[in-house]
Amino acid sequence: MHSFESSFDVIVIGGGHAGTEAAVAAARLGASVALITSALETIGQMSCNPAIGGVAKGTVVREVDALGGIMGRATDLASLQFRMLNRSKGPAVWSPRAQCDRGLYRRAARSLIEEQPNLQTIQGTVARLIMDEAGAAIRGAETLEGRKFGARCVVITAGTFLRGRIHIGTEMSLSGGRAGESATTHLAEQLERAGLTVERFKTGTPPRIDGRSVDFSQLQVQESEIDQFDYSWSHFWPVPRSTASGTRNPTQLPCWITYLGAPGKQIIADNIGKSAMYGGAISARGPRYCPSVEDKILRFPDAERHQIFLEPEGHDTSELYVNGLSTSLPADVQVEILHSIPGLERARMNRAGYAIEYDYYPPTQLDPSLQVKAINGLYFAGQINGTTGYEEAAGQGVVAGLNAGLACTGRDPIVLGRHTSYIGVLIDDLVTRGVDEPYRLFTSRSEFRLTVRQDNAIERLALIALELGLYDERERQVVERRFAADRETRRLAEETSIRPDQAAPILSGIDSNALVHSVKIAEVARRQNVSLASLFAAVGVGQDLDPAAVLSTELEIKYAGYFDRERIQADKIKRMGEFSLPGDLDYARMASLTLEARHKLTAIRPRSLAQVSRIPGVSPNDIQNLVIEVERHHKRGVTS
Repeated sequence: MHSFESSFDVIVIGGGHAGTEAAVAAARLGASVALITSALETIGQMSCNPAIGGVAKGTVVREVDALGGIMGRATDLASLQFRMLNRSKGPAVWSPRAQCDRGLYRRAARSLIEEQPNLQTIQGTVARLIMDEAGAAIRGAETLEGRKFGARCVVITAGTFLRGRIHIGTEMSLSGGRAGESATTHLAEQLERAGLTVERFKTGTPPRIDGRSVDFSQLQVQESEIDQFDYSWSHFWPVPRSTASGTRNPTQLPCWITYLGAPGKQIIADNIGKSAMYGGAISARGPRYCPSVEDKILRFPDAERHQIFLEPEGHDTSELYVNGLSTSLPADVQVEILHSIPGLERARMNRAGYAIEYDYYPPTQLDPSLQVKAINGLYFAGQINGTTGYEEAAGQGVVAGLNAGLACTGRDPIVLGRHTSYIGVLIDDLVTRGVDEPYRLFTSRSEFRLTVRQDNAIERLALIALELGLYDERERQVVERRFAADRETRRLAEETSIRPDQAAPILSGIDSNALVHSVKIAEVARRQNVSLASLFAAVGVGQDLDPAAVLSTELEIKYAGYFDRERIQADKIKRMGEFSLPGDLDYARMASLTLEARHKLTAIRPRSLAQVSRIPGVSPNDIQNLVIEVERHHKRGVTS
């Protein structure tokens, strides 16, 4: 028997973006939760770029928020520059991105966690998991300090800390999970001994520089375009300027754009052998879609120049993040490269960039709830699953935390379908297809990117959150007001008419045909470049409506045909998802399936026909034969 200092329903290991969301999600379900992290001061730390959101990622932030997460709320308290990406492609694929004050974000995240009932934070480094005698079920965790805590479920969100190794050039290599912080080795070794397959990935970060040493006159300024945007729906509406945790949308700051040109490219080419990645110090694979500057030079030799963004780290520091210059070259070479860039000729480097190698566990070892198949009660979320990015980590954290909490309360796991969310796409891709490089979300990964949008996350996921009991009473009221606003906006659009003279100033400005008689606003809103808000303003209605409800309603009206087609496809996938596969199917003996299909199905053990359809190497003919095999299985069960 173990003597525990305390016992919890759920222990979350790691206080990064996956860990914070996992802890909050489980606690919102009513589970007792301990968040154990090596340093309480680094809860919510933005280890790399101090920005939240972007293409597809911004939608994930709003999905996390709809499920009661804290990333959107913390961003609203820390955003120092906001931009809506993809504006030229129309609002259906707009993507919010916020540059954050690194310190404000970290403090907001910790404050939001400490406001959460049932959630205790504990400083310590987990050295090992405590399991049953067979090593098949979780019982708790023990720290390096010898503190033992009992738990029914554990969520590991260790980021890059599992046997992390930092590289700066080929001559400097040291153990570390992040600059200045120790790697976790004992836990990594235990997981490997438990029989889990472990592999290595690498990622990197650029240098930081002192903004006081930059010649901004040579740079292109990029101002914030904030227009009272909030990631989180949870604030009161009309929106107040501050909350108990701090002031929302602090003073906005600019970013700047410059370029790495021929001189800098030549310096990199001359020193490529000193790069940890290209000099042989690192063999792990890195993120293809967020390449190091060495990768850029070698992969795109004909590119005249590469864009560099200088992004402020916060209001209380002059430090700038040099986005686009991720590198593992020696520090002296990094300084030389910086001085070749316009505006940075006299730049002082505060911190050198570096590459980091770390353990990850191929995610096909997980089921769709993110539970490790071989160990009951153990869940993985974040970079441990082979992903990259704060937002991808947060999305996994919510799902792992919810499922750990549900397991502790005897409820069925929740699996978000691909048609419901980008989080559903992310997790299905991981557990069904696996990864061969650090996984990053893109809109192209989703079959439903028109109906799964950043503006309608609350409509898509609030019903799930309400059913699970994730909202407090104030939040339930806010959601009800939002749903009521959606209904009222649609009613006004469909029942209110607009006269030709009222519509004329709007239509003439976009060279659209004039009205010949009064028509319903919804009909005019179907035209391209006509906003529903402008039509309401022209007839003097809807001034008190939630702007978010107006935008979502406009998109539903304008792109109804496209949305209907996507929803028909989503219904087909849902029906396939309802064709469940028994857990005891012996795929190896199904002679009607190809050998590759048998191997893949045995390894992944899919839960539904929909999941089978997305496994590489399983053909449509295999799927048809599998249906027959399952029907035979059911008949044998009835007979016996």
